[in-house]
Amino acid sequence: MLTACAELVDEVGYDGLTTTLIAERAGVAVGSLYQFFPDKRAVVQELTLRNLDRFMSMLADRFEGAHWAHWWDAVDTVFEVYMTMHREAPAFSRLHFGDVVDLRLLDETKDNNAVIADKLTTFIGGEFGMDLDRLATPLSVAVEAADAVLHMAFRNDSNGDPALVAEARELVRGYLSSRLGDEPQPNDLPSPR
Repeated sequence: MLTACAELVDEVGYDGLTTTLIAERAGVAVGSLYQFFPDKRAVVQELTLRNLDRFMSMLADRFEGAHWAHWWDAVDTVFEVYMTMHREAPAFSRLHFGDVVDLRLLDETKDNNAVIADKLTTFIGGEFGMDLDRLATPLSVAVEAADAVLHMAFRNDSNGDPALVAEARELVRGYLSSRLGDEPQPNDLPSPR
């Protein structure tokens, strides 16, 4: 059902999506869909959570065994994975991390970007042995800024306007460097898992 939902979101968008269309595409009765999901929002929420899991899994794969020249390389990898998701994951280019549907789709207690920032703070902080409290606010601001510029990049070009993507990277790099400095250097830390 989630695969059918993703295909349909790419074809008709969230507004054109219905539970009937999802059930038909999935080859199940509408009643069967309702056994798992009360409405189309719930299906899209589950799809978005699956995309978030895929995003974090892709990051973990990229981080595994990596030897960074600088912490920035890890942040750059986050950009690369996001761009890959945007170009390759069904429905991701339309839903992102759910903000199109509901700013609190991933977690009803905080907005979607806060969920992403929390996950990235834990992930990057853990990889580099950085103080999570020190990292949390700068990464939250960086996620918000990058999200806005990347939305603009994909609004102008379905593959992501390269100039705007470069601006988003530079914006985040400059901001995080001003807040975090050049420390810690990966050579001073244990190798990533």
